[in-house]
Parts: sequence; C-alpha cells; structure tokens
Amino acid sequence: MKTVGIVSDRRVVDGMAMHTVNDEYVTALRDGAGALPLLIPSTDMPLDIGAVLEAVDGLLFTGAPSNVAPRHYGRSARPGTELDEVRDATTLPLLRAAIEKGKPLLAICRGFQELNVALGGSLHQHVHELPGRLDHREPQGASRDEEYAPAHNVAIMPGGVLAALSGMTHAMVNSLHHQGVDSLAPPLKVEATAPDGQIEAVSMPAAKTFLLGVQWHPEWQMAADPLSRAIFAGFGKGL
Repeated sequence: MKTVGIVSDRRVVDGMAMHTVNDEYVTALRDGAGALPLLIPSTDMPLDIGAVLEAVDGLLFTGAPSNVAPRHYGRSARPGTELDEVRDATTLPLLRAAIEKGKPLLAICRGFQELNVALGGSLHQHVHELPGRLDHREPQGASRDEEYAPAHNVAIMPGGVLAALSGMTHAMVNSLHHQGVDSLAPPLKVEATAPDGQIEAVSMPAAKTFLLGVQWHPEWQMAADPLSRAIFAGFGKGL
C-alpha cells in the first residue's frame, strides 16, 4: 500500500498546540485512493523536507480555516485575517521540493492556494468584494451538510487532467472559500473555472507525475460524488 502524507494544521486549543486534520481527508485517501494516510505535523521548526519526502509516496495538502499569509505574495493581510504561518513554513517549501522530486500531490482549498503561491502566483483575499464575482463563502449559521452542499457549477477544460480523470465537461461543486487565485503561477494551467471566471482547478503540464489542485472539497462525501471519486482514484493510480 502506498503512503500519502497529509500536512496538518497547527491550532491552539485551550492553550495547547495541536496538529489537526479533518477525518474526511483520511477517509477519502483510504477509501478513494487506496492509500495509507500519514499525518505530517506543522512545527515551529519544520521537519526535514528530504526526510519527509523519503517517508511518503505522495502528499495531500488540505483545506483549513486559516489563510496563506499575504506576505508570501507581496501583500499585507487584511484586518481579521486568520493565519497559520507555522503551516506556511511547512507547506510552501515542501510543495516546491515535492514537485522537484516528482512526488504525486493533490492540493485542496487552502492547499490549492498554497500551490499557487508556492510557485509564484498571488491571491485575492476577498473574492466576494470583486465586481461581478460570486460569493464563494459557505452560508453562515447553516448545518455542516448545508455548508458543503453543491453551490455552483464549474466548467472543466477539454483535454486537461480533470477531464481525462472524470470524462466530464461540467460539474456541481461545493464552495467554502473567500480567498481565490488572482494571478496564476506561471507553471500552472487552468483545469476548471466557476461561472464568474474564478479559477477552480489547476494542473502543471511540466510536472513529472500526478499534480492537481482544486478549490472545492472533493473529500466531503467523496463516495457519493462521481467527480470526487474520479479525483481520488486518479491520485491513487498516480502514486
């Protein structure tokens, strides 16, 4: 069985630092990709990247409540922005090293944004404030199932990685983000867009192996959604 490292968030709960990963990512990797999930902590002194890459066959970069610190793409954080700079210090160099090493990777939500920033792109901090853009945030005060319910359509680019995996041209996806891609990192290629033009999925044509980033959450009820199943199955085959 192939092993996939999942980078953890670092959260302080009741005065104690904890390394956390939502169970849905673990389950989706186990059941959808047929892989053994291993958690990688985000620590004050990041783990040795070479040692991490030797220990895993692939990497999953997850979503999170926190945002990539805007200083990494030359901007200042908006007031009230929740950051996790310990995670940034782990994920950004790890992404670059994993790509160079040819490790398969899947990047979801915050991980999707980390991928763009790590390779030289930038982010909009509040997509809903842009003229003509949808409000991509989850509904407030809703149940968890309502938060993760399908929210909008995405157009899947013909001839791309996502189209090859799924056989689809369009799909409904959930939407739980307020940040989004502004300038796309030069090595990346658009794989899907929302109706307002917001980039929702990317690949990297020059990648040595499987590389896909999606802004939505395919791990949520993965078994019930054909596109989500295709994404995790494709990742598993790419390991």
